[in-house]
Amino acid sequence: MKRVFHAVLVATIAAGCSGEPVVPGAALESITAEDIAPRIAALASDEFAGRAPSSEGETRTLAYLRDEFSRLGLEPGNDTSYFQEVPLIKSTVTPGPALVISGNGQTARFAYADDFVGVTRRVVDETGLDNSELVFVGYGIVAPEYDWNDYAGIDAQGKTVVVLVNDPGFATQDTALFRGNAMTYYGRWTYKYEEAARQGADGVLIVHETAPAAYGWDVVRNGWTGPQFMLETPDGNMSRTAVEGWISHETARSIFASGGHDYESLKGGAATPGFTAVPLDVTASVRLENTIERSRSYNVLARVPGTDRADEYVVYMAHWDHLGTDPLIAGDGIYNGARDNATGTAALLELAEAFQALSTRPSRSVLFLATTAEEQGLLGSQHYALNPVVPLDHTVAALNMDSMNSFGPTRDITVVGYGNSELDDFAQRAADEQGRYLRPDAEPEKGFYYRSDHFSFAKLGVPALYLDPGVEAVDGGEAYGREQLDAYTANRYHQPTDEMDDTWNLSGMAEDVRLFFRIGYRLANTGAFPNWREGTEFRAARDAMMGQGR
Repeated sequence: MKRVFHAVLVATIAAGCSGEPVVPGAALESITAEDIAPRIAALASDEFAGRAPSSEGETRTLAYLRDEFSRLGLEPGNDTSYFQEVPLIKSTVTPGPALVISGNGQTARFAYADDFVGVTRRVVDETGLDNSELVFVGYGIVAPEYDWNDYAGIDAQGKTVVVLVNDPGFATQDTALFRGNAMTYYGRWTYKYEEAARQGADGVLIVHETAPAAYGWDVVRNGWTGPQFMLETPDGNMSRTAVEGWISHETARSIFASGGHDYESLKGGAATPGFTAVPLDVTASVRLENTIERSRSYNVLARVPGTDRADEYVVYMAHWDHLGTDPLIAGDGIYNGARDNATGTAALLELAEAFQALSTRPSRSVLFLATTAEEQGLLGSQHYALNPVVPLDHTVAALNMDSMNSFGPTRDITVVGYGNSELDDFAQRAADEQGRYLRPDAEPEKGFYYRSDHFSFAKLGVPALYLDPGVEAVDGGEAYGREQLDAYTANRYHQPTDEMDDTWNLSGMAEDVRLFFRIGYRLANTGAFPNWREGTEFRAARDAMMGQGR
């Protein structure tokens, strides 16, 4: 049968009526900073060597998480095992392949790293483009809910498409176009590659511009040159395009001009409804030679079984991995990842302990999922979502914890992707009970919602909630809170300096974990399934999934 959808529950949450599950005070009181601190300290210790996937640090991390879940009395989450194997591929392109553009009797070469970067997700030793026709397809978007199709009227089969980053809403700042300044998934670079593959293209070149990408060319160059991690599919990823790459803004202008086109004019037209793809009258050639290495990593799963709706699950998640150790760094080369994401993993354990301690188990089951290889591109969560232990139409919601508060209590909590789903209603109720308020992400144009593990669930239709620390500190106000967050980003984020120290105040993190408990407890004790808001890019997938019934 079809599951009960969201309407009844939303009304209940809004009204706060007496039939709503009462969150047990004893469980909330069991969540303390004193419990959380030693868990962070253990995971972020030098002994765990930065928790890199497929390393000795992983071996120690897996053993620690398995032993903690077992000690707390949770059942293995993957049948009789606490682990789910994640096959990883590390592919390294031999540096130096030039992008060669030919047309109108002229040939131009664009340098690897400075003008162009390119990789292949195909598990092959060599691939590339050979005089592949270039076609400008605007933003490369096919979005029925926005009545938008950049591939209409063009056959991309065997061609290389050139696309713009972000989406037309950002380009125009028109709130009636997509979601205005706030990036949709259609604006994210990962979508551009996925859609081009669905259209049968041989290659994809995304034009980089700093404002719509939200980062400079140096981020692209550093991130796309060197080893690339990916998952291996049964077909060896041959369904992906042969080449996935970026070109600089200057390179794009030059390529367009070589075919007799003005880049800025075509770019402007691409943001208007009814845009039609434009052949660029030039071809592209490049050869990519790869070194392929295979390894295994593991997600960790544990569960608290439910009672009368035990086959339906609420998922809490946090990534256990970080960046490992860099032997080239003099002195301390360990990327301990204390905040990113020993905090979230410690919170996962704290929540597991609170649920396990309940005198009465919840109606639905609760799955605790510690994922691997988030730092390599959300790979562990992606593997789980494609190979779920719990069917996605039985998955009520995913609640993600990544880089939590280390500077004390706040009056607010940040909802990244605020307005996406009815999970906001649960977060609002939980915040109200704590005398706090929800703060939308301050920079929605940067697409942070698409950069953490919950998104692997969201893109397949499962409602997913991602909360960041609040900003308005109880002691010190908003100025102090922003100072702490900015200092972390500037001085510790993805650095060996991301270590736990005596300045940390985890009382705010404990309060945030209690908020997560309130949300998950209510989700686990209702019969309804929350959904995405109307018009979001994930609504159709969820509606189709739930309409199939069982």
